[in-house]
Parts: sequence; structure tokens; C-alpha cells
Amino acid sequence: MESRECDLLIIGAGPTGLYGAYYAGFRGFSTVVLDTLPELGGQITAMYPEKDIFDVAGFPSIKGRELVDQLSKQARSFPIEFVLGDQACELETSDDGPAVVRTVAGRSFTTKAVVLAGGIGSFRPRPIPVGEEWLDRGVAYFVPRLADYHDQDVVIIGGGDSAFDWAWSLQPVARSVTLVHRREAFRAHAGMVAKVRDAGVTLITSHQLSAVTGADTVTSVTVKHRDTGAETVLQADAVIAALGFIANIGPMAQWGLELEKRRVRVDSAMRTSLPRVFAAGDLADYDGKVPLIAAGFGEAATAVNNAAPLIDPHYGVFPGHSSGESGE
Repeated sequence: MESRECDLLIIGAGPTGLYGAYYAGFRGFSTVVLDTLPELGGQITAMYPEKDIFDVAGFPSIKGRELVDQLSKQARSFPIEFVLGDQACELETSDDGPAVVRTVAGRSFTTKAVVLAGGIGSFRPRPIPVGEEWLDRGVAYFVPRLADYHDQDVVIIGGGDSAFDWAWSLQPVARSVTLVHRREAFRAHAGMVAKVRDAGVTLITSHQLSAVTGADTVTSVTVKHRDTGAETVLQADAVIAALGFIANIGPMAQWGLELEKRRVRVDSAMRTSLPRVFAAGDLADYDGKVPLIAAGFGEAATAVNNAAPLIDPHYGVFPGHSSGESGE
């Protein structure tokens, strides 16, 4: 078993974990970031690297891939160690001693504090009702490259934020974009719904996908009205199924954390129910929680700073301002 020691172990290399790593470096902590995915960026890299993100302070919009690149550069301004493609499977911790985290690949980390920043954990897309046999032949759940849809007729299935974000990102690239939702009302933010509608995207409500047809690749889809049963055939070179995903926090569920609906309960210092263990980002839950990337950044800084006295009793929680002369 490969063993190592560090001041702080961050589990999760998405935006929250990367910002937490930067902040730990700013505090001078030896830090390891562990993630099950082979690349930095978490859900953004895996699901929507080219999607425009609108809730990051200082950027009217920023592509997911660019945000991850900038966060990575920021974190790497300090000697952060990244361990990718491995999953934390066991945790031992106590008030008196360090925490020990073991991984599926046989690594062992002895650390003075742990920050859980693993987003929603592992995830898989919710399947579309029909047409999965066309996956990779016109049907997809995510869009790694917008350019792949140049001059295509694209049909998006879904009514949430992801569906509308894809519609907004694809409409300048594709020949046409049609969004189909099974209800009259959308779950997406009203402002984005208005922007997509004004951009010329066709919105079809109270319909659901009933058939996908084609030869070697998709050429059309059929959608059916939920009440009347009337069917409409839409020309389609591509179908994006944006129906959300099913999350699983994996072995973490067995660690003894206080959980609520697959989220980890924390207090105002981002402390979990386990000693020396903090949580931040989508995984963390508390009264009034707003699941935004912007909120995750603040939670990561709060978690790291409140871990400071555990790393060294001489450290205070407040680090001082980054524009000041002293960090302690």
C-alpha cells in the first residue's frame, strides 16, 4: 500500500475542490486533491466543458473548460499534488488523531483534515424513454464539442437548466435547434428561457419523445402530445437528452456522516458530523443552501480556513486578506 502524509486532503477536483486547493496553498498547507475522474474539473469536464456558465463572479459568461483551466492554474500556483483516477473508499478519524483515508487503488493518506468537495458523487444520465440504441449515432447525453453540431438540426429533450444551456450554446452553431419538454412549464431559470426563445429556438411543450428513426445515423424523431396523442415528426441530425442524472455518493455513504437526501449536513463552519472532516460545494447541505458554483467557492474557503487550527493550533481561522502583508 502506498502511504503518504499531508496537512489537508481534498476529495473532489471540481471547481469547489480546485478553489479549496488554491486556498489551502495560500494558507501554506501541504495539500493533496483526490478525484475518481482522470481529469480535473469534475462534472464540468465530464458533462459540459463547452457550456456557457453564468454564475461566476467577474465573468458575464465563461465556458466550462476555460473555467476549469483558470482554476487549475490558480491552484497550481502552489505545490498542490493531484491524484486522479482513484476513489476514496474508507475513512478513519477522531478528535485526537489524524484522519486516514484509503482508496480503491490501495493508497493511504494520513491527513490532519479532510474537505469533501466531491460534488454529487458519481453520476449517470437519466435514460430517454426511447432511442438509446442510437447512442453515439446521433443521440447523446452530453456535448463535449459544440463544433460537432455545426449545420445540424438538433433536437433537445428536457426542460431544465441543462437543456436550455445546451440550446443557448448550440443555437449559433447548429442549423436549427428545437427543444421538446413534456410539460407546459419549464424548470429552467426564466431569464434563460426568454433568451433561448428570443434567439429563435423552437420550444415544443406538452410533448414527449416517442420514436427515433434513421439509417446509419439519426434522421428524424417523433414526438407525441401528452393529452391528445397527436404525433409530430421532426427532422433531426442529433438528439441531446438533457433529462438530468442520477447521483451516487458511493462509499462515502458508509462513513457515518449525517446525510440528508444524499447530501452531507454541515454547520456554518462547513464542519460535518465527523471530527476533522469538512464539506463544501454541491455535496454540502445546510438550511438556506443555494447550489451555485459561486456559493461553492465561498464554502471551500470557509472549510479550509476552519480546518486551519486542526492543522496547526497556532493558526487562526481568519487568514488575513490576500492583498495584505501577512497571511496569519
